[in-house]
Amino acid sequence: MQDSLHLLRTRRFLPIFTTQFLGAFNDNLFRTAMVMLVIYGIYRDAEQEAAFSAIAGGLFILPFFLLSALSGQLADAMDKAKIVRIVKSAEIAIMIFGAAGLLLHSIPLLLVALTAMGVHSTFFGPIKYAILPQHLNKDEVLGGTGLVEAGTYIAILGGTILGGILVVQRPDGSFHAEYAAVGVLLVALIGRIAGGFVPQALAADDAEIPGYPHRGMDWHIVRASVTLVSATLHVRRLFLAILSISFFWAMGAVLAAQFPPLVKNVFYANQSVATLFLAVFSVGVAIGSVAINRMLKGRVSARFAPSSALMMGVFVLLLYVLAKDWSPSPELVGTREFLRHPLGWAVALDLLGIAIAGGMFVVPLYAFLTTTVPKSETARTVAANNIVNSGAMVVATLMLTGLVLVGVSVAETLFLVALGSIVAAWLGWKLHLACD
Repeated sequence: MQDSLHLLRTRRFLPIFTTQFLGAFNDNLFRTAMVMLVIYGIYRDAEQEAAFSAIAGGLFILPFFLLSALSGQLADAMDKAKIVRIVKSAEIAIMIFGAAGLLLHSIPLLLVALTAMGVHSTFFGPIKYAILPQHLNKDEVLGGTGLVEAGTYIAILGGTILGGILVVQRPDGSFHAEYAAVGVLLVALIGRIAGGFVPQALAADDAEIPGYPHRGMDWHIVRASVTLVSATLHVRRLFLAILSISFFWAMGAVLAAQFPPLVKNVFYANQSVATLFLAVFSVGVAIGSVAINRMLKGRVSARFAPSSALMMGVFVLLLYVLAKDWSPSPELVGTREFLRHPLGWAVALDLLGIAIAGGMFVVPLYAFLTTTVPKSETARTVAANNIVNSGAMVVATLMLTGLVLVGVSVAETLFLVALGSIVAAWLGWKLHLACD
């Protein structure tokens, strides 16, 4: 049985895994600290807070639309290890602005740093998957992809929790983020050190698969984006893989957006339970990411994609039923009281099931993207996927907003996500028939 954990003892994997882990950790550490500081320490108006959240979300995701095509081209044209070092050096400069914004309570500096971190993530994103086929054996790529995905979710959890802890309330009632400012700089420095150990990954010059002509750089970002997505989606197996991943992230965007109101307005619980939900979800995705490699024995395949999607839908449907049956509470309860509820542990375990199934569904698809095209095209393929994923998440969020405005409840949106899993299963089945 394929044991992917041995990769953590190799230089061809550990440095890129560590660099990605620290990047995701720092991204969420900064964003959480920023949100906590702005909401509790700077703004005291609900409308201003809502406007800030909307602006911040838009600024972070904008670079993925505008620059993913450029980032994919550069990653395929240059030594990926060199780009890693450049990007991680830039992160230190970005976090100087971010730390200054946290110390000075400066909204403009915080937003500049957030936008720059979006650019940072856009350029690093294609590399973290595209570099694996160059450094790993073919039967190790699935395991490596699973470890990267598992590590990312654990990093998101850790960064989010620490970001909340490091925004401290003074005795006079005001808030400061001095510890968070030091934290983001320190993690950025360690990330740069880790990036320095990533082995060389020169531009590949292969022609392993017919129909993939080598392409030069196109610096026109709009034209390059359209060309990149169009060229990728015209390949049926890539079209199905990207569509499946995008549908997964669209459902994930709905679930993520509904977590806070679900916790507060359906389960009548406070922020500690929202953190519990995040922890359970992150651990579940990590478990699913590692488990699917063992089930497939290292072989990249969509064989379990349909059943994983259906299993995810069943668990979401069960969460809908549990939410409908949850008894109201006169005040918001904490984690201990929540778990003492007759259905508390059922909700936690059900959420774990959703996350495990999600990890099992999406990880082989990411590995598929990077192993079914020539190594000279992997970063472009991942970049095209990022563009479509971002668009799907935005569309899903807008649809969710519209449904809420017309009176659809939080619990009812869970039912819609459960129905959506049937479409995800169908796409996974079509991909399995096309490729396996």
